Amino acid sequence: MKTFLRLKRATAACVLTTAGAVALGACGAPDAPRAATVPAPAVAAPSRPPTLAPGPGGLTPVFMRAARARDRTVALTFDADMTADQGARAAAGERFDNPRLIATLRRLRVPATVFMTGRWAEEYPRQARAIGRDPLFEVANHSYSHHAFTDDCYGLPTVPAAEMRADVERAFAAFRRAGIAHPMPYFRFPGGCYDRRALKALAATGVTAVQWDVVSGDAFATDARAVARQVLDGVRPGSVVVMHCTRSAAPATEEALRTLVPELRERGYRFVKVSELI
Repeated sequence: MKTFLRLKRATAACVLTTAGAVALGACGAPDAPRAATVPAPAVAAPSRPPTLAPGPGGLTPVFMRAARARDRTVALTFDADMTADQGARAAAGERFDNPRLIATLRRLRVPATVFMTGRWAEEYPRQARAIGRDPLFEVANHSYSHHAFTDDCYGLPTVPAAEMRADVERAFAAFRRAGIAHPMPYFRFPGGCYDRRALKALAATGVTAVQWDVVSGDAFATDARAVARQVLDGVRPGSVVVMHCTRSAAPATEEALRTLVPELRERGYRFVKVSELI
């Protein structure tokens, strides 16, 4: 819900902040001298995040990279993966978060898009909220369950077609409960697996599906230099790089960032969020 600021002048000027309905309060005694007022600057309402038009037949559109990028821009994206059935593993001490990686992005001032599962947001609500409120980042949807939207997708359990839309909407609900006020209308398929049936199932949600053109290879990798080299070899203007934000599944990613970020900047690249590429 958008928040609007309205200016009301009475015997003294007072600014009222609303969150849906306007709450009126006392603005001063009736006999108080009239204060000089200064016109408030116009406040532009936040624009809706950019999305792609629906595909043929109204299917969910798919974005992979900005093929006509005019300058050297690149979007680093991070999947915050946690499947619906991994709660016991988290309770036993397995870490599906990576605070050090987020800290490194902040220290290096690298904008990024975090594709988060709803289950991850439930497990780490404080981290989810902090990421969602940091203007350096944007949060997008990676499903609630991290179950596959097609058959035969890296061994992931499969979401039935009739439940795909609900799974996506359940993730958005989990974001709201965690305090992420403005998640982006972007969706990344678990495992990157999708077909026409999945695109049709999600059409009513209004999301743009976001894939990638550069695979970092960081999943379960232990050689940070190899991860960095794979990204550096694959990036082109307008690229979307897929990486991971989970300590247990991508232990070398944070170290790889410390190599590839300075190198890409040396090559003249500017880091942007997915919304800027779209």
